[in-house]
Amino acid sequence: MKYTAIIVFLLFFLSVCGYVGWRIWHILPFFSPVRWIVVGVLLLFIVCFFTNFIFGLDSRPMPIAITLYELGNSSVFIGLYLAMLFLVLDMGRLLRLVPRSLLYDSRTGTASVAIVMTGLFVYGYLHYLHKERVPLTLKATKTMRQRHRMVMMTDLHLGYHNRADEFRKWVDSVNREQPELVLIAGDIVDGSIRALAAQGMAAEFRRLKAPVYACLGNHEYLGGASQAKKFYQDAGIHLLVDSHALVHLPGGDRLLVVGRDDRTNKRRAGLQELMRYSPKGYYTILMDHQPYHLEEAQQCGIDFQLSGHTHYGQVWPVSWIEDLIYEDAFGPLRKGDTQYYVSSGIGIWGGKFRIGTRSEYIVAELQ
Repeated sequence: MKYTAIIVFLLFFLSVCGYVGWRIWHILPFFSPVRWIVVGVLLLFIVCFFTNFIFGLDSRPMPIAITLYELGNSSVFIGLYLAMLFLVLDMGRLLRLVPRSLLYDSRTGTASVAIVMTGLFVYGYLHYLHKERVPLTLKATKTMRQRHRMVMMTDLHLGYHNRADEFRKWVDSVNREQPELVLIAGDIVDGSIRALAAQGMAAEFRRLKAPVYACLGNHEYLGGASQAKKFYQDAGIHLLVDSHALVHLPGGDRLLVVGRDDRTNKRRAGLQELMRYSPKGYYTILMDHQPYHLEEAQQCGIDFQLSGHTHYGQVWPVSWIEDLIYEDAFGPLRKGDTQYYVSSGIGIWGGKFRIGTRSEYIVAELQ
């Protein structure tokens, strides 16, 4: 079943690439050699996307690895929107709303497509750079002597893509909130530990002025879970893998934080088993990277669950697909006495574009 799905996806992906290449070939108002060059460059970006996965980037010098990542992975999102735009234009031509001359050997058509795509992705890039501050109130059913502030994040995807200069700004934003605790629910690493080490990411984490607790995500397994764990140790991050920590807060309050291993590990412990051996009577926060089977947290008496993973599709209309897959693909949810928040992530995978979604961090007040 798994391999069938992969084959179907690859066939669909190649079909879309072929359609976009065919459409670009016909709309360009140039002679054949120029058309070959333009289409060839676009297809080269797609090939770059696949070779990044097959051969990896760690053996290449950092500037080259960064360029290959940006070009190859961004091309997927640009290709998606080119395909949608050409489909709309072809539908308009069939309905006689768009003249055929606009789609064949057309300077006007080429300029129009170029302007629309450039405007859309400049907006998507600038929108990605803006990190939305999301306030969240957590109602403690257990006695708390005072209010407590936490910053929560997911899906940083640090590496060749989200680099140290950008992460430095995120750290500054977190420190300005003056939190007592920072929680990160997985996918700190995009894949390559080498990219983090080369940029001194561990030192940036140590600039955070509050204790940091995190769980693993699926991307930590892509880059090697053992290497990721070593990096977290160097970065001063308290990693919870099917384990818990009783966190001491100012004023004498205490908080139970539980971190699940990512569901990539088929042998991870069940939530009921984890809670059986956890201290009782404390406000409990669960970090579980992928938001599947949300009812388990309610059944185990968890007060709040933080998840990520979905990115809410990163761009529309992929967000609609996420809504079909998950009970809660993005945002707050309540089931009984349990609160949930599924974050779209502060970082992103692939192209740095947010269209119809947002990059965010959560500032939670526990009261």
